[in-house]
Amino acid sequence: MPKGKPERRAPPPADPAAARAGLTPAQLNTLEAMEIFRWRLAFVRRPMFMAPIPVLFDADNTRYVVIQEDGSLDEHPTLKLRS
Repeated sequence: MPKGKPERRAPPPADPAAARAGLTPAQLNTLEAMEIFRWRLAFVRRPMFMAPIPVLFDADNTRYVVIQEDGSLDEHPTLKLRS
């Protein structure tokens, strides 16, 4: 990160329930199913006036998926992630 620029990203919520707040029932069902296969909820993007976008990573942190508002998986999301 360039010197002098404050960190804009919010720290991850300490309470996992806080990250799940606002997800649709379909998204929550898919999230619970994915957790069985060791996927984890990494973060939730919350764009203004749009549905939340939960992002999950696999156990090895090598792949990620997005859960759509209807609960379907987007295995090739166009999100740009910072490292």
